[in-house]
Amino acid sequence: MNKNVTLVVMAAGMGSRYGGLKQIDPVGPCGEIIMDYSVYDAIEAGFNKVVFVIKPEIEEDLRKLIGDRIADKVQVAYVHQELTALPEGYTVPNGRTKPWGTGHAILCCKDVIYEPFAVINADDYYGKEAFSLIYESLANADQTASPAPFCMVGYRIANTLTENGYVARGVCETDESMHLTKITERTKIGRVNGQIAFTEDDGKTFVPVADDNTVSMNFWGFVPQIFDELGTRFTAFLDNPPADIKKAEYLLPFVVDELIKEHKATVEVKQTSEKWYGVTYQEDRADVAAAFAEMTDSKKYPKGLF
Repeated sequence: MNKNVTLVVMAAGMGSRYGGLKQIDPVGPCGEIIMDYSVYDAIEAGFNKVVFVIKPEIEEDLRKLIGDRIADKVQVAYVHQELTALPEGYTVPNGRTKPWGTGHAILCCKDVIYEPFAVINADDYYGKEAFSLIYESLANADQTASPAPFCMVGYRIANTLTENGYVARGVCETDESMHLTKITERTKIGRVNGQIAFTEDDGKTFVPVADDNTVSMNFWGFVPQIFDELGTRFTAFLDNPPADIKKAEYLLPFVVDELIKEHKATVEVKQTSEKWYGVTYQEDRADVAAAFAEMTDSKKYPKGLF
């Protein structure tokens, strides 16, 4: 069993739809942020290191809000995801201002992680069961195996929606052994007249999705082999960029999907019944705050956490 398992928290995105730094917006009854709950659950599950991927300008705030409070319980590191973190010989395209995407965020961690690790979004609540499931898988992962043994937590899509607009989800297909065979990014999924559906033409047409369809919430588990693949493919992404290089993103699910198709990795899907909570939109905040208040009242979490 691997004694060292790390949690990577991706917190570099600005949250354009939400309208601010939702990563550090208090939502718990004692001023907790969503990351507090994720880190608490991770430590409880057995994780012994946390890496925050951030923009440099929010490091001071993040240290005060969570990093300094957990430093006596778990090893903490900070990684800056900067536009200029590019392979040698490459420069930032004129007009590019947004981060390069989740694949680039994880690539930025290559010099601080040498053990199995999980990846989460800073602004999503994943649930206690999810952390226990992925920790067990990573703690027993063979880091030298080929194909590389990855994993992810899968959620019922009905448990991952907001009432306040569309969300982006990776719709998953699995084989009989619950290994991922394909993941398709749908950027606009929501409830339409009571039915879950996605649109790819700004609402002109909708394609129904079953309530129990498995989706990814960007809760991945990797061994360090992923870093070489991320580096090679990021260079290829820059050499053959999408049409709008000012906004195009190098996304982690796309890399995982490629590795599955090339038989370089397998991804075991750890199914959970947990309900997701997140603040995709400003209007979500009240619902999320009410959920954490209820979880505190029911003693699922202590007041204050740390």
